Amino acid sequence: MTKALMLAEGYLAQEKSRSWQPWTFSVLVAMMPLSFAVDQRLKILPSVLLFVLGLGLIVSNAQTRASYRMAWTVVATALLSLLYAALNIVGHRLSWRPLDLPTHVLLYVVTAAAFTAPLRMRTVWLGFSLSAIALGTVCVLQHYVLGADRAYGLNGGDWGAIEFAMVMLALALMALVQVLSPVTGYAEKLLHGAGMLLGIYGAMLTQSRGPLLAFVPVFLLLVLLHVRRTGRWRRSLLMVGLVGLAAVIATASLRGEMLGRFAAIQQEITTFDHQHEAEGAVRERIEMWRTARRAFAEHPLGGVGIDQFGTYARNEVAAGRSNPVIVKYDHPHNEYLEAAATGGVPGLLVLLLTFGVPLACFGRYLLDQDEELAVPAAAGAAVVILYVLCALTDNVFYRAMPQSLYFFIVLGLAVLIGRRQLSRAAT
Repeated sequence: MTKALMLAEGYLAQEKSRSWQPWTFSVLVAMMPLSFAVDQRLKILPSVLLFVLGLGLIVSNAQTRASYRMAWTVVATALLSLLYAALNIVGHRLSWRPLDLPTHVLLYVVTAAAFTAPLRMRTVWLGFSLSAIALGTVCVLQHYVLGADRAYGLNGGDWGAIEFAMVMLALALMALVQVLSPVTGYAEKLLHGAGMLLGIYGAMLTQSRGPLLAFVPVFLLLVLLHVRRTGRWRRSLLMVGLVGLAAVIATASLRGEMLGRFAAIQQEITTFDHQHEAEGAVRERIEMWRTARRAFAEHPLGGVGIDQFGTYARNEVAAGRSNPVIVKYDHPHNEYLEAAATGGVPGLLVLLLTFGVPLACFGRYLLDQDEELAVPAAAGAAVVILYVLCALTDNVFYRAMPQSLYFFIVLGLAVLIGRRQLSRAAT
């Protein structure tokens, strides 16, 4: 009797020691997107804690390792991007400094293990939407109180406006998925709706045209997928109308700044002349793209080297083949041309796999009737497609904030879907 009591007490103590895991993992995962957008000294704490806890799960938990095996294509593709960066550096005999950012992928490969823990996903999604609310509020304060023409967030100043917009719009899309989900409670829908609207409005205050243009088709695609899967088209159309009306009102509140920036796109394109008329955000991009295409044509097998586009462009300016307006840029503001110019055909293929493999993984479950599969699949696909489109007009992986968000969300949700698949197969 005494022995049985001791065994029971030991079992209860073990269960109690594990009770911290769901809340600890859930809160840390929920904090990560916000940590990417704040000061460097603060952002490292949740990442380090999740890395240590994730490593422990990988070593000790067979289900975690099985979940990784289910998502092996996504994990392998992420690691391939790091491997190719290292090979490119060796091949071009560069310093190892350009490898600093790609090595962050290892961190998110390990922290993805947290998504195999017994997460409270409601807490995670609410944390993401609260982050959108917080960041959107920061943009409102910067624009209306501090007088900033373009809101830029908490991490980087004016140069960070575009990437900050990408992060907020990614959070807004994940909030939209929760608003659309039939299993989300009404009170939670209100909070997620606030996160979506403030995320969108905050991005508008950055006046970043590329991310905003990319957001619209992804938003509509998520609504269409929801209608296709659930048949609830009336509420979906109503929400599209309300969001569209809110966007019109928000645009009007900006006193024409946004409309002026969008109107300038066509004007700059039609008046571009790479010798005499290359100033302006759009024209400078066109000139950079011309230079990047030339770099790819001259070095199709290995490119000019990781992080070496700026050096190549300045040499082209000195030779008179490129306009001097691009001498200040180190990247061509197009992720595909960046990959092709600096990595050649292999570099471009790696980038296409980085987008294509996760999208195929998530795409299989977008219409699944199981909400535990369809919701993370929709959130993951939305983030990937947003980045695919943003990559047409900007570099999405050459700064830590957008790169971290992408790999954290994509790897984590892919492994989460792997765990859900295992659970469904066991029932």
